[in-house]
Amino acid sequence: MSLSWTIGEPIKDEKAPSGPIEERWDTRRFQAKLVNPANKRKLTVIVVGTGLAGGSAAATLGELGYKVKSFCYQDSPRRAHSIAAQGGINAAKNYRGDGDSVHRLFYDTVKGGDFRARESNVYRLAQVSVNIIDQAVAQGVPFAREYGGLLDTRSFGGAQVSRTFYARGQTGQQLLLGAYQALERQIAAGTVEMHTRHEMLELVISDGRARGVVVRDLVTGEVETHLADAVVLATGGYGNVFFLSTNAKGCNTTAIWRAHQRGAMFANPCYTQIHPTCIPVSGEYQSKLTLMSESLRNDGRVWVPQRTGDDRTPADIPEDERDYYLERIYPAFGNLVPRDIASRAAKNVCDEGRGVGPGGLGVYLDFADAIARLGREAVEKKYGNLFEMYERITGENPYETPMRIYPAVHYTMGGLWVDYDLQSTIPGLFVIGEANFSDHGANRLGASALMQGLADGYFVLPTTLGDYLAGAGGFGEVDATEVAQAEAAVQEKIDRLLAVNGTRTADSYHRELGRLMWDYCGMERTDESLRKALERIPELREEFWNNVKVPGDGEGLNQALERAGRVADFFDLAELMCLDALHRTESCGGHFRAESQDADGEALRDDEHFAYVAAWEWGPEGPILHKEQLEYEYVKMTQRSYK
Repeated sequence: MSLSWTIGEPIKDEKAPSGPIEERWDTRRFQAKLVNPANKRKLTVIVVGTGLAGGSAAATLGELGYKVKSFCYQDSPRRAHSIAAQGGINAAKNYRGDGDSVHRLFYDTVKGGDFRARESNVYRLAQVSVNIIDQAVAQGVPFAREYGGLLDTRSFGGAQVSRTFYARGQTGQQLLLGAYQALERQIAAGTVEMHTRHEMLELVISDGRARGVVVRDLVTGEVETHLADAVVLATGGYGNVFFLSTNAKGCNTTAIWRAHQRGAMFANPCYTQIHPTCIPVSGEYQSKLTLMSESLRNDGRVWVPQRTGDDRTPADIPEDERDYYLERIYPAFGNLVPRDIASRAAKNVCDEGRGVGPGGLGVYLDFADAIARLGREAVEKKYGNLFEMYERITGENPYETPMRIYPAVHYTMGGLWVDYDLQSTIPGLFVIGEANFSDHGANRLGASALMQGLADGYFVLPTTLGDYLAGAGGFGEVDATEVAQAEAAVQEKIDRLLAVNGTRTADSYHRELGRLMWDYCGMERTDESLRKALERIPELREEFWNNVKVPGDGEGLNQALERAGRVADFFDLAELMCLDALHRTESCGGHFRAESQDADGEALRDDEHFAYVAAWEWGPEGPILHKEQLEYEYVKMTQRSYK
């Protein structure tokens, strides 16, 4: 890939209804064609991924009567990365009576995304959020409750109301178990066919439609093709392109990247969320980072010493020599500013030489005031498992000494482009959850990932997928030539990786790529740094393909082969991410171009030139940029302020 790209025709979401925004989802649901129950039994849907989006979608589609084939590379759907989510899930229930509403959640989400998300999608998400809580409670999800028995909520970044429902620090786990038991019910009923330890390596397209997937059995090494009438990708985000991230080690981009190469446009790949509340890097040996839930910022106060180079213990630094910098800079939101703002603020004070811990790459998250105000027992009830996890990892007791935190790669707002129906630019290929780009703009508010995944899987996809299946007019036989070509492409890549027999592991290349991406396309990007990255990535990729060492063979379990294939795709994705960041010369949300900031160092948008979704098409001569203009009728585009 060169530093150039071509501009293609504009792209438009043709599925979003017009009319009052409050009525658009109802309008679309009524307009959607229906599949009668007898015909549903004749239709097969493939769902790749079993996290909150994929698990809830497969369970719901099975309940509706479709034949569903579900795939995951883990040994159980319970192992999906959604289980690691901690802090909570947003919903506009207004149980606190503090002024929340569907419209306020909609507004907070659009503003939190720095006015780079679609109004129609975000409003639908806010509407559906209230149904998700009812669904989860009916499944037995043990949300925290107040003394009187009502569901409890807490605050999260980017909002001045308390709308986040939670189950201590295990919200993702409990919600995933709810979706998992619904999925297992359908597996037992025979409507869902479960394929664990299978990784999708290619998409089958016949007559211009997505009709199946080629997968590799990770235990036997066998390459298999599975066909269907539609394919749903729910494979999560691509944050592991940075090597060190809060993602599970298995998270990758292969499924959506393969779809991109087959014709699905990739939208806003440069939008990466840096989470401000992670345990700092402690050494070169680390292979991943650990998230400390944003919910901790409800009661924890973030601070650093006022003077540079202050290496005293936190207990020895008196109150008047501490800088509670978020409370100072953003008095209206304080410690609950959105993640991108909190992350950059932490980086700034560390760059000034006021960071704490090894290398000065850390800030304090202090619970002393909360413990004094509420008592240790109350704090333990809210955050006990998180405190225990922190102590096990660091050896420090956060009840007695402040936590040390630093920003780390967490979530990716970019993903495959989808329309209002969650369908990609390949007919019959639907993309849900973090794998698509649709709902968060340039920054995701905390506790909204679980909301989007379950909204897509339980409520949106079952309606819009039915419309596609009813309107397709029947599906013919899948072209055998297309299947053979897809299978050959998979086998060719496997053989190529095994044949190199070089001297460096795939992990070593991945670590080098990740460091390059963090340094040049991380929290802060510049024209110079991005050009350096785009010069070095092709060189490193060529070294990889000439010198990677993949021991063993393809006949059976070979985790080195799995990792090598994923790293190869990360090289290609990294290049597109840097190109997208290079072309977007504004700053917005998680995409911060150092050349585009205001006098206070905040992100400075350029709405005249960049108020669009960047949808990239894979082209044989290089990437092609298609722009989807963003239009705002209900929210005024203003410079974001949390002061």
